[in-house]
Amino acid sequence: MTTSDAFEKKPLWLLIEENILATDLSDLAGGKLESSIQRIAGELDNAGFNVSRHGGNLLQLRWAIDKAKKAGRPMLKDFNTAIAAFTLEDVADPYGATSKLLDDVAGTWPELRSPDRRADVIKIVEKTRLDLLIAKAKSLSGDDGIRLLIKEQVASPVITSALEISDEKLKQVREEIKKELAERERVATLLEAVADKSDEEKVRHLFEKNVSVELIMEMAKVDKGVIDAAKQAMEAELKEKQRLAEEEAARKKAAAEGPALEDIPKDELAGYIESIREIMEFSEEEKEIRIMCEQSSIPKSLVDIAVSEPAKLDELEKNAQG
Repeated sequence: MTTSDAFEKKPLWLLIEENILATDLSDLAGGKLESSIQRIAGELDNAGFNVSRHGGNLLQLRWAIDKAKKAGRPMLKDFNTAIAAFTLEDVADPYGATSKLLDDVAGTWPELRSPDRRADVIKIVEKTRLDLLIAKAKSLSGDDGIRLLIKEQVASPVITSALEISDEKLKQVREEIKKELAERERVATLLEAVADKSDEEKVRHLFEKNVSVELIMEMAKVDKGVIDAAKQAMEAELKEKQRLAEEEAARKKAAAEGPALEDIPKDELAGYIESIREIMEFSEEEKEIRIMCEQSSIPKSLVDIAVSEPAKLDELEKNAQG
């Protein structure tokens, strides 16, 4: 049930009791009684109830005054004391809280158990719950208060008014919650796929799917030790993969660059030098020379000499020819 304001208009019995509570009991005795009754009746008339000229309503007022005088205190004094004692946990179930309240006060005020008044009491208890929720929400930091009221299904207009936030802010928090719920559904599906695996395997699986540590601990029901062990194992594997990748990259680079100058067979050296001369006749730009030499699979060690010390090519060629 969505939590909203309890009353659009207070019932007559409650307004009667509020007026009695606001009146000194000494004004309800002796010569002051009738004038006090007429004053209260007039205030109730102004509130939209016909009391001063309605026999039944006027009798209800008189009966309520008589009961207050007999008990030595207004009914609302006991009622409000019981309401004020409620904690948020007490009113989590408004119907159960109403039954407890009536058990506490209806011994002196049995009329509260009448069906019409019980319904009003439930509304008051629901309003008390709402007030306690709002008070708790205001005490929370960040968006936690907004999240609490959304979780408790408090009506949007009540949230924006109570917390003094815009409709846009409320919409933003609702969208964040929606995304979080979708992420939880995703994680639940991921966990189903590894339901028969060990805790560490579950954690590794979730890490690989970019699930946050907090959500892993909560939904996989594992402690920090399992998280740390999985992280260490994955880091070790990652380092080994990185090492192998670096070795492979170095091997490919070496293969692409070709042998060192001293390792080039003499019978191949002269052919490479001839190819370099042809390329250098086509272009004098180092970048272009290197690209064309690479395309011709000419060793990089020889190309470096060609672009830095081209005159040395003659000496190398002579040595290669014996």
